[in-house]
Amino acid sequence: MEQLKEYLEKLESADMTAAFCIDGEEEAEVRGVTFDSKEVVSGGIFVCKGKNFRVEYLKEALERGCICYVSEKRYELSEETAWIQVKDIRKAMPVLAAIFYRTEPLPLHLTGVTGTKGKTTTSYYIKAILDVWEKKQQGKETGILSSVDIYDGKELVPAKMTTPEAMEIHRHIRNCADESIRYLTMEVSSQALKYKRVRGLKFDVGIFLNISEDHISPCEHENFEDYFTSKLSLFKQTKVACVNLDSAEKERILSASQIAEKVLTFGTTGAPDIWGHDIEMHGGRISFWVRCDRFHEKFNLRMHGLFNVENALAAITAAYAYGVDVDSMKEALANVQVKGRMEEFESRDRKLVAIVDYAHNRLSFEKLYDSVYKEYPGYEIYTVFGCPGDKALNRRRDLGLISGLFSNRVYLTTDDPGTESVTRISEETGHYVEMVGCPCECIEDRALAIHRAIQDAGEKTVVLVLGKGSEGRQRFGNLTYDCPTDSEMVRKSMNNYDRQTIRRKVSRRT
Repeated sequence: MEQLKEYLEKLESADMTAAFCIDGEEEAEVRGVTFDSKEVVSGGIFVCKGKNFRVEYLKEALERGCICYVSEKRYELSEETAWIQVKDIRKAMPVLAAIFYRTEPLPLHLTGVTGTKGKTTTSYYIKAILDVWEKKQQGKETGILSSVDIYDGKELVPAKMTTPEAMEIHRHIRNCADESIRYLTMEVSSQALKYKRVRGLKFDVGIFLNISEDHISPCEHENFEDYFTSKLSLFKQTKVACVNLDSAEKERILSASQIAEKVLTFGTTGAPDIWGHDIEMHGGRISFWVRCDRFHEKFNLRMHGLFNVENALAAITAAYAYGVDVDSMKEALANVQVKGRMEEFESRDRKLVAIVDYAHNRLSFEKLYDSVYKEYPGYEIYTVFGCPGDKALNRRRDLGLISGLFSNRVYLTTDDPGTESVTRISEETGHYVEMVGCPCECIEDRALAIHRAIQDAGEKTVVLVLGKGSEGRQRFGNLTYDCPTDSEMVRKSMNNYDRQTIRRKVSRRT
């Protein structure tokens, strides 16, 4: 374990300190680093961060045995304690984490995936390919940090956010290394880049999927430029940049990617290094061909959604960068299904289809409806979704207009309302749904909204349940509550639908 003075020396060498006092604790061994006062261990460092930070958290940390706090200001306390004042707590956190978890240099290959849509599916596609490849070499299952799950060889837990804070990231990297895991794939959100959660990490492969306006609000990104620039900064810490030539703003993305050591392109248009073509659907399965300088092969996807070809091409490009054989790529993509992403449920008579998907912004809604129209011609579309409170305010307009335009009926419901009223959010969103002439109903209880949509559906109807995917929680106020996942609620409602259908058919025969 490193001594406290070594933490101070590293911060000073990076020109991050403003003032400090560690008298009497210089030689103390640091036994933990955290920003959560409830996770402080005796002999640990406590980081004071966040706009809602209160001195009571620091006092609790001291009671639990913290030997030093790190913050952007000094706090007046009744007891003496070591402290380090830094210029930017966000920049300091990755430094502290890297020292404690011994992650410099990185002990594994790191892949980062950013974009407005598709980060989770692409990350799981990459993991699946690398898992198959590693298995052939008697290697370990690879790690992942996603908005669904986290796996690092020691921990398999549901994710709480798209990209964790620096301390958590470095802990998972250390766990992977300790378990001899050689590859870790992670989603990299715009917030993680803006607030320096991944600062100091070097990505062997960095993928830029696409860009569309999202996360614009006072507590996220002040405008599209801030959002876009934050995502582009991934290239500053990337060895091989993978760029989608089918994305909007591709010229600007390509220009920014030049700061990486190498650039690979993928897509279905232009002249990409990894070119996807001849996309077809057969019996609900998607196939496509991929041409590059190493192979020209046909791929099959288990998952529905034509937009998943884009995600698959991104994963193939990452695998290409790592030197993975094409057979491993094909085997993995033909078998992987991601929880809460294009999960399909059919009634016994196959006249009703329900799809659970995480689609939650303009770009994902546009691509989803485009795919559903092509995959289910002649079907009516009922859509169940909600918009979050306190953030991404543009979604109420965008998702309202898009769902209203492409749906036959919309059911608005709860999706992490935070401090806002579900009724108010639904009314604002519903205004745009009805603006384009679509019937709209607001049902606050999400389970009831899903049940109602399925029970209302007639023959040849697709019910889209969007926004939460595999998340089993809702945020009300500043608290988060567990709840059934959309998949669980859909499965229950579909079972009820089937039983009622059978009873109706029996009564007709009698």
